[in-house]
Amino acid sequence: MNIIVNGENKNINSPPPPTLEKVITSLGYNPKLIVIEYNGKILPPSQWSTQEIKHEDRLEIVTIVGGGS
Repeated sequence: MNIIVNGENKNINSPPPPTLEKVITSLGYNPKLIVIEYNGKILPPSQWSTQEIKHEDRLEIVTIVGGGS
């Protein structure tokens, strides 16, 4: 199955139906340090384990970075 992550095509080889939580973990993201836009809508982490990913879904994943002065 192909999905689009941050504008790039990704092939996901996960037993169906893959959840958003499984997909982000398989892509190497730390769930505690990201915000996800799923097909144009921000999804709260409470929905990641139940949101099923489908062919051609679009994810924008933003990593939270600390720092500053």
